[in-house]
Amino acid sequence: MAEQDPIEIAARALQHRDRSRRGIEERLARAGIDEDRRTDALDTLERVGYVDDGRFAGARAEALANRGYGDEWIRHDLGEHGVDAEAVAEAIGVLVPEAERAAALVARLGSTPKTGAQLARKGFGEDALEAALGIDLGD
Repeated sequence: MAEQDPIEIAARALQHRDRSRRGIEERLARAGIDEDRRTDALDTLERVGYVDDGRFAGARAEALANRGYGDEWIRHDLGEHGVDAEAVAEAIGVLVPEAERAAALVARLGSTPKTGAQLARKGFGEDALEAALGIDLGD
C-alpha cells in the first residue's frame, strides 16, 4: 500500500469548507499520518494560506452569529476547534455587537421569558439579555 500524502488528505478536507489547524491535524491523525509529517504538512499549508485559524475563526464566528448564537457560545465553539484565544477575540470583535444581535432577535421573537431563556441557552451574556429584554436579571 502506498504511503498517503498528508497534503492531499488535507486538501480534500479543505475542498468544501475552511477548517482549523486542529481539525486538519485530527483528520491527518485518523488517516495514520505520524506526528512529524502532520506538523510539516500543517506548517506548509499555513505558509501557503490554505490553513489559517484567524480566517477560519472569523468565518465560523460570523456564521454562528448569523444563526442566532451569542458570544459565549461562539467563544466555546471556536475553542473546541482549537482556535487560540487571541484569534477568538479578534473574530468576535468584528461581529455586530452582541447586544444588537440580541435586540434584533427579541424584536423578531418577542420580549418574553421564553425568548430570554432561548437566547441564554444560545450563549448570550447577561448584559446583552438585559439590554435586549429591557429588564434587570439581577445576580
